[in-house]
Amino acid sequence: MMMDELLDDSETIAAVRRIHPGDALAECVARAAWSVIAEPGDAVAGALIGTLGAAEALSAALGDALSLMPAGAASGQASRALTEARARWRPRADPRAVRQALRSAFEVGARLVIPGDAHWPVSLDDLGPHAPSALWVRGHVDLLVRNPRVSMVGARAASSYGEHVAAELSGDLAAGGAVIVSGGAYGIDGAVHRAALGAGGATVAFLAGGVDRAYPIGHQRLLQQIAVEGAVVSEPPCGTAPTKWRFLARNRLIAALGQATVVVEAGWRSGSLNTAGHAATLGRPLGAVPGPVTSASSAGCHRLLREYDAQCVTSAREVRELWGPIEQPPAEREEHDPNRTRVLDALSTRSRLSVEEIARRSGLSPDRVRSCLGLLHLEGDVALDERGWHRAHTSRTG
Repeated sequence: MMMDELLDDSETIAAVRRIHPGDALAECVARAAWSVIAEPGDAVAGALIGTLGAAEALSAALGDALSLMPAGAASGQASRALTEARARWRPRADPRAVRQALRSAFEVGARLVIPGDAHWPVSLDDLGPHAPSALWVRGHVDLLVRNPRVSMVGARAASSYGEHVAAELSGDLAAGGAVIVSGGAYGIDGAVHRAALGAGGATVAFLAGGVDRAYPIGHQRLLQQIAVEGAVVSEPPCGTAPTKWRFLARNRLIAALGQATVVVEAGWRSGSLNTAGHAATLGRPLGAVPGPVTSASSAGCHRLLREYDAQCVTSAREVRELWGPIEQPPAEREEHDPNRTRVLDALSTRSRLSVEEIARRSGLSPDRVRSCLGLLHLEGDVALDERGWHRAHTSRTG
C-alpha cells in the first residue's frame, strides 16, 4: 500500500518534518500524496477525504475493492464516480513522486499547510468537496489567516486606467492593514501585488502551478519578492506546470480566501469573471470598478454590476464597506495604536492644523504624526483641506 510504503520510509518522514512543524505525520503524508495524485478541485477526492479522512481515503482510493468504503457510499452513481476517479489517480500513485514533491518543497523553503493547522484558512472549507487537501506556501503563512483579506483581480491585458485604479486601491488598502490576494498574472494582478508591496503591506499570490515555478516568467522577480515579503501559495505540489484548467481551479481559492472580491477591469469574457462567479457562489461580497462605457476592457465589470449584483466601488473606503464587520472596530484599533488617539485628541472639526502643530500638541514626532494621519485619513477619521488637517465630521472615533 502507498501509505505504508511512505510511512516506512525515513526519507519521507524526515522531509515532512522539515516542512510541517506539527505532529500529524500520517495526515501530512496522506494530504501531500493527495495533492500529487488528484487535480485541484477534484470533488470525488474531496468527498472521499471528508468521509474517511485523508489517510484512509488514500487506501480506499488505491485499493482493489470498495470494501473500505462506508455502507451505501460504494453503490450506484458514487461507485461509478469512484471507479472513474481511480482510473485518474492510479497512474500518479507513485511514492517517488510524493517524495520528490516533499524534497522540492524543502529545497525552495516551502511549507505544507493542512486543515487543522493554526494557519489553515478555514474560509477555504466553504468550498466543500472542492476544497484543497493541502496548500504549499512560500513566505509568511500567517497571512492566510490575517484579517481583513480582499481578493483583487482583473484583466491581463489591462489598460493604463485599469492598472492605475488597481494600484491606487491596493496601495491604500494594504497601507490600512488589508492583505491583498491575487493570482500573480500580468496586468491587474501584477499591479495590485506591486502596489501592496510598495505600500509596505501584505500580499498573497496564488499560482496555478507549483510554488517553485514562477509563472508568468516575466514576473519571476515579483514572485520572488512576494515569497520574501508576502506569501506565494499553490494547491498542486512543486514541479507542477500551470495549465488552463489549473488556472480556472486556482480562481476558486482566490475567491474563497478573500473576505470580499473586487474586479478592477475585465473584458466581457475575462477569466476574472470566473473568480467573481466563485465569490458570488460562496456568498462573498463582490465589488466591481466601473470604466468608460465605450471601453471593452470594462465590459465585464459592467456585466457584474448589472447581472451579479456587484457593488460599484471607486475608492478604498468603498471596498472596505464590502466586508464591513470583519474589520476591527475603532476602539480596538485605538487600543492597539495609542498614537492614533493622541493625534485625534490634538485635532478638532473646527480648527485646521499643520503637521508641526499636531506634533507639538500630541508630543509625537512629525514623521509619526504623518504616518498616523495617513492611516486615519484612509479610514475617514481625519480630513485635509487647503488650511490644514482636521477631524472629519463623520469621524467614527469622535
